[in-house]
Amino acid sequence: MDNIQDITQAIHELKFEAMALSFPEEIIQEILIRLSVKSLIKCTSVCKAWRSMIINQSFIHARLNPTVDFANQNDIDLLLLHRISGSNRLNYYQNTVIHKVKDEVHSVHHDNRAFDVYSKIEFPIAAKKNYGNSHLRVVGTCDGLICLADDVPCYADNFIIWNPAIKKSVTLPKPGITYQTHGGYDASIGFGFDATTNDYKVVRVVTLWEEDDETPTLAEVYSLATDTWMSLGCVSPACEIDKAASSAFVNGVLHWPVVCQTDVDSYYIILTFDLGKKVFSQIPMPKIIQWDVNLGLQLSVSDNKKSIALFMRPNNREDFYMDYRREDSVLDIWVMKEYGREESWTKLITLSPQGPETIFLSALCFRKSGELLLLCKEKESQYLVSLDLVSKQFKLLEISGYKYCTGHFYKESLLLLDKSNAESY
Repeated sequence: MDNIQDITQAIHELKFEAMALSFPEEIIQEILIRLSVKSLIKCTSVCKAWRSMIINQSFIHARLNPTVDFANQNDIDLLLLHRISGSNRLNYYQNTVIHKVKDEVHSVHHDNRAFDVYSKIEFPIAAKKNYGNSHLRVVGTCDGLICLADDVPCYADNFIIWNPAIKKSVTLPKPGITYQTHGGYDASIGFGFDATTNDYKVVRVVTLWEEDDETPTLAEVYSLATDTWMSLGCVSPACEIDKAASSAFVNGVLHWPVVCQTDVDSYYIILTFDLGKKVFSQIPMPKIIQWDVNLGLQLSVSDNKKSIALFMRPNNREDFYMDYRREDSVLDIWVMKEYGREESWTKLITLSPQGPETIFLSALCFRKSGELLLLCKEKESQYLVSLDLVSKQFKLLEISGYKYCTGHFYKESLLLLDKSNAESY
């Protein structure tokens, strides 16, 4: 009986495959490209021809930038949240670390008004086995890929590119600059897409700790296409970068806040790296921002995704989180209204403590509506709010209990589906 059922099923499958192949390839592609990632993964099991089409790089990239606007997909904007609860929260440079992790959640949220539709995403278990620190940090996202770094507070040299939509990840090879090769250093990475080579890249900026006054800053770039690191040599303009400094990818360019030093002065700039031209350059900070060892600077992407934003805390020391009555326990929100024009820097708002016991710990990211996601602390409780920058009204979101939270723009994609070195989980 079982043999008859198997034969019958095989006949049905052969008939379906023959029917599927009878349609012109371009028609099938136009149909498949409209499907969700989850449905496309199922379709790879329908027949060899469909699988070959779906895992083809041209199909994968065509789906990222469709020529037709599909209302069922492109009207949904997504945000990725990374949340951690636990104890022993400490701050290293501009980063927060939870040393004793109780619960860690990655979730994708529909950026609707209520912010009430979301799904948790499974984290690659294999990656957890190689942690050098208590948890990874999300460096950035690009076209459905998430770049993770294991670099705070210890440099473990573990970097991962992860696509949760298809449950695949790539662990990067060790970079060229390590403690064993160059001694002590401060380093940060950025992640983005090089449109000239159709390649996703990780750029690592490293300031070496030299015994003399010279502190050279070097850079190296990882290519997902070749799975290799390449040295970029010395960074120009000469500058120094903080450990795990924030980065932002806009207009094909990576951005980091850095410090430049002369014999008489220190000042901030935004270091840029054009992935296509392979050239470092700079963008000025707002003129009012002067160098201060306690200053906390975080770069982000503006609400229209065409320029950069800057979140600034005048006091970034540990007591910022302990003493709510400090006059400098504020958070400034800046946006460069016209990308690249120094005169267009605009301070949107200064967020001061809300009463004697509530402060804004950090700004996460902008929403499609132009509102800003913020992590707040009231006594020992942390929670997320959404700030309307026009009305200055706050909306409490149903997310609380996490001492660590970051947010990034996100979209689902098939990237990594064609990569032989990508691990499934």
